[in-house]
Amino acid sequence: MKNLSTANKSLIVIFLILIADQASKIWVKTNMVLGQEFPILGNRILIHFTENYGMAFGFEFGGEYGKIALSLFRILAVAGIIWYIRDLIAKKAPQGLIMSISLILAGAIGNIIDSAFYGMIFSDSYFTTAEFLPEGGGYASFLHGRVVDMLYFPVLRGDWPDWLPVIGGQRFIFFRPVFNIADTAITSGVAITLLFYRKYFN
Repeated sequence: MKNLSTANKSLIVIFLILIADQASKIWVKTNMVLGQEFPILGNRILIHFTENYGMAFGFEFGGEYGKIALSLFRILAVAGIIWYIRDLIAKKAPQGLIMSISLILAGAIGNIIDSAFYGMIFSDSYFTTAEFLPEGGGYASFLHGRVVDMLYFPVLRGDWPDWLPVIGGQRFIFFRPVFNIADTAITSGVAITLLFYRKYFN
């Protein structure tokens, strides 16, 4: 990798993240039904198949029009990030910063693919595994697909103390959100940028 240009390294990072993200989502979509799960490491690391209409880690955003707005925003954001990476390369910014922004770009593209195309190329996953390119068409139109999530790390489980107001006696799980490789890439890219490259923006 030493002889590769920064631009090529960025492309390799984006490509590898996209391959891993889409391969995991397609496998889950075509081999599991919604709500199905199996353990990887006891009850601490699970593969749990769920889908969401919105943002990272299963958060949702505003119904049908919110879904379209979010998808269009993602597409514009991807265009902006591509421009920004090209600008960073031209300015010979630190390679680590360029790679971290590349992670964010790869994650954004990964979730856009689900949102834009999965509804058209897959059948629903309710009570049966999805079919790729079903004869009657997919479960939704362009930009109305659902993002596939599967990584679930409920590392801590327990009950809140009874003396706590409102939540006392209720069950808690940490970490509750179910996410995917694209979400992980975005979060990692943002974290690396904030931790190591804040001074660059000053």
